[in-house]
Amino acid sequence: MDRRSFLKAGAATSLASLSGAGLALTSISRQDLVGDVAILREALKLHPGLYRYNSPSHIQTSLEVFERDWLSAPETDGRYLALARFTAKIRCGHSYANFFNQKKAVQSQLFDRPTRLPFHFAWIGNEMTVISDPTGTLPRGTVIQQLNGRTPVHLRNSLIPYIRADGGNDAKRVSLLEVRGDDAIETFDVFQGLLAPPQGREHVIESRLPTGEVKKLGMPAIGLEARQKAAKANDTKKDGALWDWQMRQDGTAVLTMPGWAVWNSKWDWKSWLDDRLDSLAGSKGLVVDLRDNEGGADCGDAILARFITKTYVPSAWQQRLRFRRTPAELDRHLDTWDDSFRLLGVNAKPLGNGFYLRPAADDLLAIEPSPKRLGVRMTVLTSPVNSSATFQFASNVRALGAGRLVGGQTGGNQRGINGGCFFFVRLPASGLEFDLPLVGYFATGRQPDAGLIPDYEVTTTSRDLAAGRDPILERAVALLV
Repeated sequence: MDRRSFLKAGAATSLASLSGAGLALTSISRQDLVGDVAILREALKLHPGLYRYNSPSHIQTSLEVFERDWLSAPETDGRYLALARFTAKIRCGHSYANFFNQKKAVQSQLFDRPTRLPFHFAWIGNEMTVISDPTGTLPRGTVIQQLNGRTPVHLRNSLIPYIRADGGNDAKRVSLLEVRGDDAIETFDVFQGLLAPPQGREHVIESRLPTGEVKKLGMPAIGLEARQKAAKANDTKKDGALWDWQMRQDGTAVLTMPGWAVWNSKWDWKSWLDDRLDSLAGSKGLVVDLRDNEGGADCGDAILARFITKTYVPSAWQQRLRFRRTPAELDRHLDTWDDSFRLLGVNAKPLGNGFYLRPAADDLLAIEPSPKRLGVRMTVLTSPVNSSATFQFASNVRALGAGRLVGGQTGGNQRGINGGCFFFVRLPASGLEFDLPLVGYFATGRQPDAGLIPDYEVTTTSRDLAAGRDPILERAVALLV
């Protein structure tokens, strides 16, 4: 599309035309929807990892399929699914139609549906296993064998093409299709609700209880409010501690950090963490539990600073950009919390193939040593959830030899991830948004297309859940005592 047409797309119909029945083609012109596609194509030119796992021809083919599906979808539902499926093909864990960055009208229309399962669950192998049931119907450790006439793993696999993750790390995709009660809007809920809702107001379930008994029953399909009421308390804390610290009788300390999204909290997490790390003198070691932590701020740097004696700069990553400054005609469609991102590549060094080296990149990643160094050992509990700042933390722990990783393969990817700085790309005709990471972290040398494999792989079984055992934590503690 030429410049004139692209600028015209910027004046396309806004979400003000959204009705309760959905955005139909009668309220949005085809030309305006084509304008949204043009904006998306231009924005993708800023993406540092667009061709990390895809050839230009594959991306072009995927864009053609996306445009066909986008233009033929009669309502917002179909367009959202087309956008989700396309961004998933980029194979970047930070490129997606973010639930939380959609306008409230879109969130209400797409995500607030009475289609959800009333319990929380995890995938243990290919088994959907109950971890908690607020209704009190299914005990912890129950395995769901049939869900609305199909096997749960068949449903899971049908949703995978819509799920974000880095490269071929399907363990991350599967982890996003769990419902653990630790997110205000759960990925599984969204896509199950859009693609495989129950026929009526209840789910028809066949389950295997921990006793071995097979139980068939109907369970109510719940909405967003009911899901959020059953969520973990940490999601609603604004001023209180978001993490937990326990000093065990065996002399080890367990620091549980379910999230590092501390930007909107008034809690002084740095002082809280410093006080507890100061108390470790004479202990047998520190366990850092990150299993439910996708990332956020680089809170883990404050821990690593206690284990180093000189400035540490991760040498495994090269930070690349795809632009010096954003195109003026695109700026109106790029929301962000820091407008300096629009000039991210000013004075950047060209690397060839359309890449630029991010200015002062090493300084941005440097970790300075703390004068209060810890002389204890550390184990870090990992899982496929770890795919952003927690993936980087686990990578740094391994590179420094600061501790041992215990649990499951991480999310993220050893070839590198994209993130650091973001634009929220607004598509004005449809009213939809997708997240666009701006910094590509590229590994030096050949690396596997996978997350980090822990030093000690340990899994939890349905029997462990039923019995209240945590074999991952038990192994991590045993390495320290």
